[in-house]
Parts: sequence; structure tokens; C-alpha cells
Amino acid sequence: MRPKRSLGQNFLVDPNLQRAIVRALDVQASDEVLEIGPGTGALTRHLVDLPRRLVLVELDRVLADRLAQELDGRPQVILVRGDILDTDIAALAEDISALKVIGNIPYNRTSPIVFRLLERPRPAEIVVMVQKEVGERMLAAPGSRTYGALSVGVRVVARVERVLRVRRTAFRPVPRVDSVVVRIRPFHPPRLSAAREKAVRVLTRAAFQRRRKQFQRILRDDPAYRLSRREVAEVETRSGLELTRRPETFAPEDFVRLAKMLERT
Repeated sequence: MRPKRSLGQNFLVDPNLQRAIVRALDVQASDEVLEIGPGTGALTRHLVDLPRRLVLVELDRVLADRLAQELDGRPQVILVRGDILDTDIAALAEDISALKVIGNIPYNRTSPIVFRLLERPRPAEIVVMVQKEVGERMLAAPGSRTYGALSVGVRVVARVERVLRVRRTAFRPVPRVDSVVVRIRPFHPPRLSAAREKAVRVLTRAAFQRRRKQFQRILRDDPAYRLSRREVAEVETRSGLELTRRPETFAPEDFVRLAKMLERT
């Protein structure tokens, strides 16, 4: 198959890595699994006989048709032709809180797909291969160059860990960057209410749009807040956070604490 640049297709051709990624999901016979973008079936063939139910979501119609032919006669496999960003994931699963998700995510759509997977209700576990730089941003420590909105957005709702490093030579065509496989385990039950999660997202977006400014200045200037100097001082006192610092130095839990204080302002 000739990969389609418009869909960000790079096919994983290393069978050892294919098996390692599937092993990372630790699929049990009783599990329900969702694979995003199965493509040519590189992971699917190692996965298909493991769970009791396997749902495949493939956007490329040609690849979907080929998979349909190859997997015909396997009643445990459900093939959905479409875009995962337009798909009601909860409706695909019998029990989304127990669903395991796996996929080789296109580089040009990584962040939207990750955030889509982390919308409520959330699956039990997500193992995805992403561009190395994106994986580093998910795992970045506060104050580091790669720490930002993605780091906070993912880690306020889930645990994240690196599973594998994947060199670019494992793909055809060979991309310009290396990849990494990450495991994301959403908190069950969620640690924050839906309203608090939304408040953190709004705060994070405002903060990292102006990451070089002090947080106190952001809270005074951003249209979502427009706090007075007195109100900023009150939030600083109640939260115990130094708002003269820049957003990139605030840990995910600091964003949660600050969002909570801002609700009372």
C-alpha cells in the first residue's frame, strides 16, 4: 500500500515492535479492545485472537475494505469505517470504563486524538504510539522546555508512562522523527468533577498562550478572568502559590488548586 500523506500514514513494519506494543496492553481473554487506525493490520494480526471483542476504527476506506476481507468470519471483530474524532467511543463499547485502547496515532492528529480519548466517560487504559516530541511533552516535568498545556491536560486526568522508544527506521516510509509508545491510565473514579476539569482546561489554555508572562498578569489580562490586583492578591494568599512565577513552573496539581481558588473569586 502507498501511504497517504494527507492521513499522516506511516506503516510499522518491524514485527518485534508490533508484538511488543500489543504485549504492553496486556490483553486478557475477557477484555474489550479498541484499535485506532489499524491500517494494514500490523498490530491487529497480533491482537485479533486475544480479546473477546475487538473494535477497529479506520478512516482509510481502501485499508478498511482490505481488513474487512481479511477478518471476515471473525465474529468478535467489529470494523467501523470513519474518523475516531467523529466517533462516539462510548457507544462503540459495551463498557467504556473497562475498555482498553491501542493505536499507532498519526503524527498530524496526535493531540486531538489523545484529548478525544480523555473525554468523559474514559476507557480503562490507552497504549498509543506517538511522535517522540509529543510523548516527551506528556511526560515533561514543570519548568522544562517541553512542559506545557498537553502535559497538564493529560496528567490532571490520568497517569502517563513511557513504554517503548521506537526508531524511525521501524516505519515505511521512514518518517523524519522517532516515536515513543506511552501508556495512559485515566483515574477511575475521576479525581475532579466535570466542572472542575473544565475550569482547569480554561486556565491551562489561558496560561500557556502567554507562558512567558507571570501568572498574576495573565489573570489580570485574560478575558476569562480580568481580576483586579486585589483579587489576584487574595487568590495568591488562599492558594499558597506564588503568582509572580510563570505558568511553565506550575505542576499539574498547582493548576488544579489555582482553578479551585478562582472559582471562589
